[in-house]
Amino acid sequence: MAKFEVVSKYKNSDIKIPVRATTNSAGYDFEVAKDILIDSYSHLINILTTQNNEYRPYYLSEIANITKRTKTKPTLVPTGVKCKMANDEYLEISVRSSCPLKHWLILANGVGIIDSDYYNNPDNEGEIFFQIINLSPFPIQLKKGDKIGQGIIKKYIITEDDAAVGERSGGFGSTS
Repeated sequence: MAKFEVVSKYKNSDIKIPVRATTNSAGYDFEVAKDILIDSYSHLINILTTQNNEYRPYYLSEIANITKRTKTKPTLVPTGVKCKMANDEYLEISVRSSCPLKHWLILANGVGIIDSDYYNNPDNEGEIFFQIINLSPFPIQLKKGDKIGQGIIKKYIITEDDAAVGERSGGFGSTS
């Protein structure tokens, strides 16, 4: 049985465990763990184009280097929460439907997948983050307690010839 928990760095911060709003809700609502500013996408584009004014196709490694050098990435919105799950479960996260419609906020990766072995990893204790992009022309301030997204716990199956033997070695994005 899956269970949400507060990560240790937020133990004394009045973090709310995700809950379903109604008995027929599939998703558990996540709140923002602390105030955070999400810069506008147009602002990030200005930084990138100033630094790299050559219009051409870029390789993934080049874009990764540009992103690292200019510090222009989606904003990682902390939830202060982790999720303990069975080995054959994962947490699928997405922004609330009102986020793009009313606030121009989207999830950078479309849908987030939180694997069961992310729980209690040594890098960040398994804290769940939402990668947010602000498509509006203005910076948007999120306040602690704002509802930002939802998560659905799902089971998955593997193929009969699955041969995965790797083990997680870190936190966010460590299984690349």
